[in-house]
Amino acid sequence: MKNLAILLCATLLLSSCSSSQNKNKSQKPANPETYAKTITANELKDMLYTYASDEFEGRKTGEPGQKKAIEFLKSKYVAAGIPSPIAEGDYFQEIPESFFKGDIKASENVLAYIEGSEKPDEIIIISAHLDHIGISKNGDINNGADDDGSGTIAVLEIAEAFKAAEKDGHGPKRSILFLHVTGEEVGLYGSRYYADEDPIFPLKNTVVDLNIDMIGRVDPKHEGGKNYLYLIGSDKLSKELHNISEEINKKHSNLEFDYTYNDDNDPNRFYYRSDHYNFAKNNIPVIFYFNGTHADYHRPSDTPDKINYEFLETRTRLIFYTAWELANRDERIKLD
Repeated sequence: MKNLAILLCATLLLSSCSSSQNKNKSQKPANPETYAKTITANELKDMLYTYASDEFEGRKTGEPGQKKAIEFLKSKYVAAGIPSPIAEGDYFQEIPESFFKGDIKASENVLAYIEGSEKPDEIIIISAHLDHIGISKNGDINNGADDDGSGTIAVLEIAEAFKAAEKDGHGPKRSILFLHVTGEEVGLYGSRYYADEDPIFPLKNTVVDLNIDMIGRVDPKHEGGKNYLYLIGSDKLSKELHNISEEINKKHSNLEFDYTYNDDNDPNRFYYRSDHYNFAKNNIPVIFYFNGTHADYHRPSDTPDKINYEFLETRTRLIFYTAWELANRDERIKLD
């Protein structure tokens, strides 16, 4: 009996030590590189060849192809186990026809989210527009692989990376909203509806919007050069955001950041021409990620075979790293 008691004590001690070791192991800070590696050129390519295919008919706002696009996005979030913040199984924020000007039918934003583990009321938004310009008068389909198929599938891959981290016990401290907006091509309607009419999360709790609109190609200025991105808006409302963005890039990605279009006197006025602007006008810091225009912009020739998938992988990972830092830092970034 004495030997049995000793054996039981030893077993309990070993079990306790093992439990303590496992607990300590789980408390180690997560390495974002582990999850960034789940974002791959092959997965991006596979999704984009579907999303920018003729089946989606150019994804024109309110038209059948756009309805196919939102069902595609919903299916990806359901398969990944990433819920909607609207209601269980309801990923669509309905926008009535009356909200649009002109001959545009009712449409939908697509929303999914991962709830924060420590600061769930503070929201990081990662956005991209799901629509494109549809079918030309001569019957050619505008597939919009770069504009903005590239941004759309980047958001999906980033969401799956954060979900993988959450499954490992490393969910983000702040909540992350994956926001696919409609109606960008006809006047930024989807983002305006979210920001002005029906913000699912209060705008005062929204920390930042990282907006991704065209990140799969190389513009003429950068042909033959290293991987790059144009960044727009990063310093306009929060110098801290700009500095964090620069630090994260140097630490993880080493892209060439081009701020040409961030100039207040930029004649293209890109700062006002994508969905981040509807957050910026509400004093929410933003970064707009953009590869610049090219000969296939808004043409049927914007097809998935012309995407630089290695560049797209690195760019998507960069945005993931930035979102990771903003979601997990102790204090939310400050407005200037």
